[in-house]
Amino acid sequence: MTSATLLTPARTSRPGGDRPGATTRAAERAYIRVLVVLDTAVLAVAILAGYLARFGDEQPTGSEIPYVVVAPVLLVVWLVSLKAMRCYDDQVLGYGADEYRRVSSASLRLAGGIAIAGYIADVGVSRGFLAISFAVGTLGLEVARFAARKRLHRARDRGAGWSRKVLVVGDTAHVLELVHTLRREPYAGYQVVGACIPDALLAPVPQRLGDVPVVGSFRGIPEAATAIGADTVAVTASGELTATRLRRLGWQLEGTGVDLVVAPALTDVAGPRIHTRPVAGLPLIHVEAPEFRGARKLVKGFVDRSLSLIALLLLSPLLAALALAIKLDSRGPVLFRQTRVGQGGEEFGVFKFRTMVVNADALLAELAARNETDGLMFKMRDDPRVTRTGRLLRRWSLDELPQLANVLLGHMSLVGPRPPLPSEVARYDGDVARRLLVKPGMTGLWQVSGRSDLSWEDGIRLDLYYVENWSLAADLTILWKTFGAVLGSRGAY
Repeated sequence: MTSATLLTPARTSRPGGDRPGATTRAAERAYIRVLVVLDTAVLAVAILAGYLARFGDEQPTGSEIPYVVVAPVLLVVWLVSLKAMRCYDDQVLGYGADEYRRVSSASLRLAGGIAIAGYIADVGVSRGFLAISFAVGTLGLEVARFAARKRLHRARDRGAGWSRKVLVVGDTAHVLELVHTLRREPYAGYQVVGACIPDALLAPVPQRLGDVPVVGSFRGIPEAATAIGADTVAVTASGELTATRLRRLGWQLEGTGVDLVVAPALTDVAGPRIHTRPVAGLPLIHVEAPEFRGARKLVKGFVDRSLSLIALLLLSPLLAALALAIKLDSRGPVLFRQTRVGQGGEEFGVFKFRTMVVNADALLAELAARNETDGLMFKMRDDPRVTRTGRLLRRWSLDELPQLANVLLGHMSLVGPRPPLPSEVARYDGDVARRLLVKPGMTGLWQVSGRSDLSWEDGIRLDLYYVENWSLAADLTILWKTFGAVLGSRGAY
């Protein structure tokens, strides 16, 4: 979960007729229909590809059931399997990794079931045909879902697309915090349209919390949701909203078509570390401690060094060409070696292709007043110290390729927090210093979330989130997203 607040949904029933969020429900159903059409097309192509790859122009033999029957049956059963695994549930669509996991799980389980059933019943369907169909189909489903999600995210960023209209309930401070969190990631699909606060905080004149209108108190939450057309009530912390009142609110929302979600005061903790355990009717949320050592760390180190070695070998011609371009463009060394701080506060020399003139550090003092960031780093879009070749290297992040050597030497990881300068670390407070609990990375959440366009606060928040919640699966996702960030040149200067 990349959002800073855990949203725990408690679904209410949805009867027919006019109800709050009818427009949102219609948009949601339209998006699901698009997914069904996409999935059907992908599976049809996958099954056809499996048939052609296995048989080509030959006539299939050895099967008692003709493939003109096998193919459509397999298509229908596959779609049913996706439905059974709740791959079209609106609670997983459009955000998070659960949607992709369910699609893969549905396909793999079906493949395993068909393999076992075929062996027991001795049905002569080609295993090669099935293997190719499932391999192409599973990959195709994931790619199609990814493309559909990206289109949905772009629409949400523009204020369009399928989004939930949210009424936030809680005291003022927690309402503002939750609103800020939800708006920080608009592509998650939670659009705040109003707030309800305790009676004691109400004024005789209309109020606003920032730009969010206050539409009522805790006494009339269902009525307020209906009045503003909200389809989701998000409850955050408040001393007046007791467990009994929250339970009654759930009862009041039954049959209204409004979802109830609870946002506990638990920030920057990812799903794998969270386990809900009911105790005496109370859903206790257990949070596991972050993992900074152990078998998974050893595996991460092995994967880092193996992939960096392979990448260095494959990219050696490109590295040589870039080195030549730098040498011809301006005087000075090809590589730039700068002291950075790694895991545990140990300093090391990070390797980068030189993108600036040789006396760049001496010119920094003259440019300090033109710093465009709000933190400890210096960033400037049109930095006069950057060479012509350097601008090209920075735009495509090619200047960072020599850091593969740092990964191979064990100084860095492929994925991790941004490697800080000693001058930055000297001004760290206790919280920010937690970035040093893991190895810095060539890429990370900061890289795929805006890079230099991020504020200092957001960059630190993303780094600390990674430190607390890293996983091998998350690393692979970040590596995949890095290619998109690099190709789009987002925040690169």
